[in-house]
Amino acid sequence: MKKYKIPHTFEFKSIIELYAQWIKDGTLKVNSDWNKDLKIKFTVQDPCNIGRKIGTNKIVDDLRFVVKAVVGEENFIDMVPNRSNNFCCGGGGGALQGGHTEQRRAYGKVKFDQIIETGAKYVITPCHNCHAQIEDMCHHYGGDYHTLHLWTVICLAMGILGENERTYLGPDLAEFGLDIEGGIQ
Repeated sequence: MKKYKIPHTFEFKSIIELYAQWIKDGTLKVNSDWNKDLKIKFTVQDPCNIGRKIGTNKIVDDLRFVVKAVVGEENFIDMVPNRSNNFCCGGGGGALQGGHTEQRRAYGKVKFDQIIETGAKYVITPCHNCHAQIEDMCHHYGGDYHTLHLWTVICLAMGILGENERTYLGPDLAEFGLDIEGGIQ
């Protein structure tokens, strides 16, 4: 709308920007203390649509702020290159659903290698296409990382991640924060 000078009275915001705003103003109460002793390492995937097409690094900077707030700055490992220069995972633009699985995986191998280079045990993705592609590449290429949606790790940091929302957690976190009856501690 801005590009074509279409008048409007509303503003588009990514949920990532809202998470960052809510954490900063105290509305979203997260805490990274859960990972102080565990020292589990996380990296983050910058989705192409928000990482490159917007023309600013604000959203991917907000993404890093959120991730560091929920896992601890000392437990975050950034990929290189990153932000607007990050490599595409190969799952967007219809590629994930397009039926050319081997080509998609071959294209995504660059991203897989980039993830492995970090040594992180978890890849946080705010985009579902990235999540599915990065998880598929892990299985296909024999990786040893886990892929999480951003909201999953936010809920973990709030102590509200339900038993039925732990599908993508590894054995190190699968039961973290649950009491014996399966509820939240």
